[in-house]
Amino acid sequence: MRRPRPGPLGKVRDMTRLSELDRRSVAALLALAVAAFCFVTAETMPVGLLSEIAADLKVPPSQVGLLVTGYAITVVVATLPLVRAVARVPRRPLMLVLMALMVAATALSAAATGYWMLLGARVLGALAQAVFWGVVAPVAAGMFAVGVRGRVMAVVFTGGSLGPMLGVPAGTWLGQVAGWQATFLALAGLGLLALLTLAAALPSRPTRNEHAGRGTTPDARRYALVLATSVLTVGGFFAVFTYTAEFVTAVAGIAAALMGPLLLARGIVDFGGIAAGGILSDRNQRLAVLLPSVLLTATLAAMFALGTNPWVAGGAVVATGLAMGMYTPAIQNRVMEFAPGGTDTASAGSSIAYNVGIALGSGLGGLTIAQFGTRGIALTGALMAAAGLAAALATSATVRRRETVGA
Repeated sequence: MRRPRPGPLGKVRDMTRLSELDRRSVAALLALAVAAFCFVTAETMPVGLLSEIAADLKVPPSQVGLLVTGYAITVVVATLPLVRAVARVPRRPLMLVLMALMVAATALSAAATGYWMLLGARVLGALAQAVFWGVVAPVAAGMFAVGVRGRVMAVVFTGGSLGPMLGVPAGTWLGQVAGWQATFLALAGLGLLALLTLAAALPSRPTRNEHAGRGTTPDARRYALVLATSVLTVGGFFAVFTYTAEFVTAVAGIAAALMGPLLLARGIVDFGGIAAGGILSDRNQRLAVLLPSVLLTATLAAMFALGTNPWVAGGAVVATGLAMGMYTPAIQNRVMEFAPGGTDTASAGSSIAYNVGIALGSGLGGLTIAQFGTRGIALTGALMAAAGLAAALATSATVRRRETVGA
């Protein structure tokens, strides 16, 4: 028996429900981007407040630096087991609990009267972040059609990128003016705002498509190649980025006073790259990964060959922002394409790969400086990026299943 078509009034009601659904989904997506901003800023905030925290808690600056190192190690070690442990937990209450833990951990950081209390609060925040990065991509993607998944990823990861670009400088200024505790209180307040928005707008299950729970075209081999691409590409970038200040001053002869404006320019270009990468990823996933990989490899190679020229070195630093900005949403979309099982576990693997790349790149960069001098880090980075490009080329193109926006 054929189902009767809805009359004009029924169509209006359907359109009204869809409009309300879209508004709530957009509000929830923006709240997830704010949450990403809070997590990334909280992770790296001690870098900007190193002296203030050290003086107040009466510990050496090197010990304060371990607050960042310990946070990152906790995320790497805890991500996969924790994401697997919560695999059957409904995503809406899970996301609300994670944000509540983030707010509590940040508030406890502000209230810390000693180093170990602060370290404990940060471990709590790191555990919440370990799960957050494993589930946020599927949660965000599930609210929208698969055809805009790249742009959805771009919005979420824009929040994360704004952390070091905007959050850390603003938090550093606030901490210097009002005390480092004020920075963590402000961050807790912003996290609370995101929590309340998610409580009001986040649906209990995917509202538009169930595609976000499983890989669109599951393939274990291609997924492994995507992870290898991520480790090598991120590693190549961080082999240079970790020691940017040393390269531009010692090799290119750029004045140290220009580092701030240079990094700000890089951050702005990074922001634009994320938007471009998200749009391109929705049109051609493979090209969206290959293009920034080629750009990064060529940029780092030019940095090695011509890096003594301050204009080339400065332009190269800015260009790496464009490359990595484009790369971030594109690689996450690729992960959700080839996830051989649940996309939450696959996203957890991607988060681990990214952090392994950071550790590997910064470690090899430091070794290169010790053995061959600062200029050599650009060559090390270029070789790693080229290996990442080779892995990306080995991941053959796929024809993705398209769904209509109203599906």
